[in-house]
Amino acid sequence: MSPSNQKRTRAKICGITRIQDVQAVVAAGADAIGFVFFPPSPRHVTVEQAQELAKVIPPYVQMVGLFVNASATEIQDVLDCVPLDVLQLHGDETPEQCQEIARHCKRRWYKAIQVKPDLDVVAEIQKYQAAGASAVLLDAWHPELKGGTGHQFDWSKFPKLDIPLILAGGLTPDNVIDAIHTTGAFAVDVSGGVESAKGIKDQQLIERFMQGVQRGSAKQCD
Repeated sequence: MSPSNQKRTRAKICGITRIQDVQAVVAAGADAIGFVFFPPSPRHVTVEQAQELAKVIPPYVQMVGLFVNASATEIQDVLDCVPLDVLQLHGDETPEQCQEIARHCKRRWYKAIQVKPDLDVVAEIQKYQAAGASAVLLDAWHPELKGGTGHQFDWSKFPKLDIPLILAGGLTPDNVIDAIHTTGAFAVDVSGGVESAKGIKDQQLIERFMQGVQRGSAKQCD
C-alpha cells in the first residue's frame, strides 16, 4: 500500500511493561502493542511478564514482538508461550536470516532499519522487501543503541514505496502530526515519547499522541 492510497495512519506503542499501560494504549485507540524481548533494553519483558500482559489485550489489537539478533529457536521459544501476531526484527539480521526466522516461526515479520547518514535507504528497503518483509520500519541510527534512542533522523530521507513503511525515532505528541504530514508513513511507532520514565508509560501522553495521529491522518486525507 502506498501512502497516497491509505485512509488512516496506524500507530504502535512499543516497550509496554505494565498492565495499566496496556489498558491505556487500548483505550487510546492504538493499533498495536510492542513487547521488547531484548534483555539490555530498559523496556525488556520476560516471557512470563508478556504472558500476563497478553491476557488483557483484546482482539483487533496486534501484539508485536521486538527481537534483536535472536535466533529462530529463541523466537520460537517465546511464541510457544506468547501469541505474538508479528515479529519486529530490530538487529543486524540479514535478509536471509529474516527468511529463515519466517520459515521456522511461521509469522509475518518486518525489519527495522537504522537510517545512517550514508545509507541508501531505498536499496536497503528493497532487499528486505524481496525477502518477504510485510513492512519496513525506519528508525534513527545510534552507534550503540538498537532503537529507543529518542532521536529523529532526517525525515526528507523517508521514501515513497509500494511497501508499508513505519516511522520511528524521536516521535512525541508534539511532533507526530508534522511527522505524518512530512513522511506520509503507513504507521508510526513510539516508545520513549510517551513515557514518564523508561518502561513506564504516561496515560496523558499516550492520549495526546493518539490524538495527534488522528489529526495527522485527517490532514493526509485533505
